[in-house]
Amino acid sequence: MDPDVDLHVPAQRAEPQGRVLAAVAAGGAVGASARYAAGLLWPAGPGAFPWATFWINVAGCALIGVLMVLISEGGRVAPHPLLRPFAGVGVLGGFTTFSTYAVDFSRLLDEGEAGTALAYAGLTVVAALGAVWAAASVTRRAVRGRGPGRGRETGRGPRPTGSGRAPR
Repeated sequence: MDPDVDLHVPAQRAEPQGRVLAAVAAGGAVGASARYAAGLLWPAGPGAFPWATFWINVAGCALIGVLMVLISEGGRVAPHPLLRPFAGVGVLGGFTTFSTYAVDFSRLLDEGEAGTALAYAGLTVVAALGAVWAAASVTRRAVRGRGPGRGRETGRGPRPTGSGRAPR
C-alpha cells in the first residue's frame, strides 16, 4: 500500500492506477537498462567478487536515501505525484537488484568460493544500509541549509545560549 494514500479520502481510494503503473514501468525500463549496461561494462569473472552489482546496489541505495528525503522532507514545493513511482520504485528499483545479488551469491557458492560469497553477502548489506543512511543524513542537512554545528538535528534552529530563560 502506498503510504501517501489516505484510504479515508474517497478521491484517493478511487485514484486511477494506470498512470502510476506506466510511471513505474517507464522508470523500471530505464533503471534496469542502466544496471544491465553497467554489468556488461564491468563483468565479474569466475569466482571473482561481483563489484558491478555491489556498487550498483550501494549507489542505488544512496540515491534512494537522497530521493526519499527530498520527496518527504524537501519542504517548500510538493513533488509531482508520479515522481516517487517513476524515480524511486521504477528507476532506482530497477537499477538496484536483489535478484542479481542472490544469483551472484549462488554463483560464487557453486564455484566453491564460499568465503567470497559470504563476504559479498555481508558487505553488500552493510554498505547498502550505510549508504542510504549517510545519503539521507547529508541530504537532510543540505535541505535544512545548515552546515556542521549550526543547529540541532531536530531542525528547530540553533542551540540556545545562556541560562536557557526566555528574554523578558
